[in-house]
Amino acid sequence: MSTPPDGKPAYRLLTGKDDRAFCERVSEALAQGWQLYGSPAITWDVEGSYAKVAQAVIWPDAM
Repeated sequence: MSTPPDGKPAYRLLTGKDDRAFCERVSEALAQGWQLYGSPAITWDVEGSYAKVAQAVIWPDAM
C-alpha cells in the first residue's frame, strides 16, 4: 500500500475561489495520483462576491 506524497492525509478537501488557480490545484492533485471523491460543491461568498468551490480527493490505496 503506497502512502500519499509529502505526508498529506489520505483524504483532502480542496477549497477556494472558483477560478483557474483552483482548477490547477485539482488538476495537480489528479496528476500526482489522487482520485476525485464525490461531487464538487459550490456556494456564493456574499462578502467577496464570488463563487467558492470544494472538491474532495482521496489517495487510491486509502480505501
